[in-house]
Amino acid sequence: MCGPIFFTTTMKISISHFTKLALIAAIATSNSFHAQTTWQLIWSDEFSGNALNTSNWSYEFGNGGWGNNEWQYYTNWQENIEVSNGNLKITARHEGVGATEYTSARIITKGLFDFQYGKIEARMKLPLGQGLWPAFWMLGANINEVSWPECGEIDIMEHVNNELMTHGAVHWFNNGHSYLGNGYSVDPTQYHVYGVIWDENLIRWFVDGVQFYQFTIQAPNNSDDSFRHPMFLLLNMAIGGNWPGYPNATTPFPSSMLVDYVRVYQPATLDIAEGSLRFDVNVYPNPTNSFVAVESSFQVEECTLLDMTGRALQYIVAPGQQFHIDLNAVESGIYLLECNTNGQRITRTIVVE
Repeated sequence: MCGPIFFTTTMKISISHFTKLALIAAIATSNSFHAQTTWQLIWSDEFSGNALNTSNWSYEFGNGGWGNNEWQYYTNWQENIEVSNGNLKITARHEGVGATEYTSARIITKGLFDFQYGKIEARMKLPLGQGLWPAFWMLGANINEVSWPECGEIDIMEHVNNELMTHGAVHWFNNGHSYLGNGYSVDPTQYHVYGVIWDENLIRWFVDGVQFYQFTIQAPNNSDDSFRHPMFLLLNMAIGGNWPGYPNATTPFPSSMLVDYVRVYQPATLDIAEGSLRFDVNVYPNPTNSFVAVESSFQVEECTLLDMTGRALQYIVAPGQQFHIDLNAVESGIYLLECNTNGQRITRTIVVE
C-alpha cells in the first residue's frame, strides 16, 4: 500500500572529510554536464483579465448530484464565477434555482486542452464551511468512450468542511471502483501551491513543494489504462455530497475559492554545454556555515531549500537574479536548492558545515 512521503524532522547527516571533498568536487563541476532536465511551461491561465478565457475553459451546467448527491446547481453567472484582481473566483451561494437552492460553478478544459504527463500546479485560497467542497482535479480525456472510473481521475486538491487539511487521491477501475489517497495538514484559508507530478510510473502530490503522497502506476492494480493516457483539468466548488455531508446554519454563504493561476509543465532537455547555457545558477560560498549568495543568469521566479528527505525548509518567491539565503538556523548537512524560472528548473547541492 502506498504511504505518505513526508517527514516531520530534519534528517541529520554526518559529513566525513572524504565525503566533503567529493561533494566539493561535484559542486565545482556541476556546470559541466551536457544536458539537464528542466520543466517547460506548456499551458497556463494566470487569470489576469476581467473575464474567463473560454479558449482555455468551458462551463458545465446543471444539477442532479453529479454522482455524489451534491446539492448545487452549476451556472456561468457572474455571481458564481468571475475573473478579477488577478484571480479566478468561484462563489457558492444559497439561493433558489429550479430544483435546488444552492448555486456554484464548475469549469473544465475538456475538448480545449488535454495532456499526458507533467507537473500541474495551482495557487489557491479556499473557504471553510460545513458542506463546502472546492476541488482541483483531472479526468481522462476518453471519458465519453469508457465512462468513469475507467477513464481515471487524479484529485490534485480537495478540501471539505472546516478541516485544516487538503486531500489528494486517484480513482480507477479494478473490477469496480477503486481509489487511494492521503491528506496533508495545511491552512486552506491562506494561499498555497497545490500540485502533482505525473509520469508513466508514478503520481506524486505536493503542497508548496513538499511531497506528501505518491501512487505507483502498475499493471497489478489495472491502473495502466486509467493513468497512461491524456487527461483534462477541472476546477469547481460543490455544495454537499456523500463525503462532506451537507450545509447547515453555520455554513457561511456566499463562500468563494480563489485561484491565482493554473500551470502545466512537461520535461524538456536543455543543452547547457559551455557557451550555450540559457539558465544557470551559481551558489557561493559552498560549503558554508552561515549564508549563501545566489546568482542567476535570469530572474528567478521561486526557490526552495530542501533537506535530503525532500522536505522544504524555505520557500522564496520572486527573489530576483542576485540574493542571499540565511542558513544560520540550518543544521550541518547536505541540502538541495531548487530554482525555477519560466518553466525551467535547476537544482544545486549546498553543504552546510
